[in-house]
Amino acid sequence: MSLLNLLKKKFFKTLFTTPSHSQKFFLLSKFRQFYKYDISETDTHNPQVALKSAEEKASKIYQTKKTHFLTNGSTSGIITAVLTCVKRNDKVLIWKDAHICHQNAVKLAGAEPIFYETNYDESFGISKPADINYLESLLQKYKPKALIITSPTYEGFVSDIKALKQICEKTNTYLIVDEAHGALYPFSEKLPQSSVNIADFVVQSLHKTAGGLNPTALLHNNTDLNSEKALEMINTTSPSYPLLASIEKNINYLNSSKGRKKINELIQNILNLKNNCPNIEFCNNDDITKIVIKVKGISGFELSEKLYDEFNIEDEKTNEKSTMLLTGIGTDKQKLNRLEQSLKKL
Repeated sequence: MSLLNLLKKKFFKTLFTTPSHSQKFFLLSKFRQFYKYDISETDTHNPQVALKSAEEKASKIYQTKKTHFLTNGSTSGIITAVLTCVKRNDKVLIWKDAHICHQNAVKLAGAEPIFYETNYDESFGISKPADINYLESLLQKYKPKALIITSPTYEGFVSDIKALKQICEKTNTYLIVDEAHGALYPFSEKLPQSSVNIADFVVQSLHKTAGGLNPTALLHNNTDLNSEKALEMINTTSPSYPLLASIEKNINYLNSSKGRKKINELIQNILNLKNNCPNIEFCNNDDITKIVIKVKGISGFELSEKLYDEFNIEDEKTNEKSTMLLTGIGTDKQKLNRLEQSLKKL
């Protein structure tokens, strides 16, 4: 039985349980259906058959040892991964400008952070992956228990995870990959290779590019370590079953022929946009779904303001040199055509 079918069964029950809205008291009428599916039958630390089956099926799809559904974003996945493999006073190698959850995870583990630098693209004002030889020298020097890599970067640059994994094995270092922005990678050969069955731990945010609800995410564990115990420490005992069901549905869609076709259509539409806008300078990143642009004669901030004020288009991230527009499985051709027409007018 799927998680969704499990929730549907509750429509016919008289529940004297939490949540107290009893699937009938709707403070927000627009979310009426969400309320109906919001139950508290069990918790994720002792999953019943439906949730356990859904996670096992996901693990087979991604070819991992274990895959956990997360309803508190990739942040909870990073913290869980660190708490699983790192002990007090261990060293952990992390990027100094990484998401704050990387530092918080190390703090919670009582470990010592060792910060590394990444390369920088002066032309677009964005970070690029760290040099592998540089990382190898740090691994040899500090012998950290874990290395956390952000790949892809926010702007779509990907590290050589296979090479990093081989280097980490020499120093018995666990490799944790923050692949929050790469949830589409396992489902298209036209996108960079995913880390899900290469690194020791990988987190992905379904809500960032894969069409999931905020803040659904996944933690992939390719070790023999017990990540459930760490997950219990930071997870709520009252999980959102509508969110859990949406994760199951999301993965099944991405893995279907329909989902894969949708991803490839997105990629082709972005390629068409780039070819049709010769006046715009596009960043040559690894992930085409992150559209990083700049226009000669104006700053990234000015470009962002023009897009917003004149064309009603809001970007994802901006710096002095460039602007980044994030796309995902919900970005249709009409939306990209609107962006194309706006860029042509610039």
